[in-house]
Amino acid sequence: MNSSTVETRAATARHVSVTDDTLSVDLSDGRTISVPLAWYPRLVHGRSKERNGWRLIARGRGIHWPDLDEDISVENLLAGKPSGESAASFKRWLQQRALPKRKA
Repeated sequence: MNSSTVETRAATARHVSVTDDTLSVDLSDGRTISVPLAWYPRLVHGRSKERNGWRLIARGRGIHWPDLDEDISVENLLAGKPSGESAASFKRWLQQRALPKRKA
């Protein structure tokens, strides 16, 4: 019996766009995946400039928003997994955002 092996590569992110209700990621294999923004509360609470301040990490296997301290993996997007952040952690993050920024 002959069998062939197929080398598969995980899709990586190429571009990200965020609207008021959707996170869309263009992938290296030509697909675009869109998920509800509500899955990622930090993005929901981010300002437009913060949402658009993303960068690819780990050679496109993840997306990072430095101003929101948010990281999302392509693997979790493809698996349909929303944010796993605890309610307590998110509450602390929201409280930190509400504090006035100090000038250095």
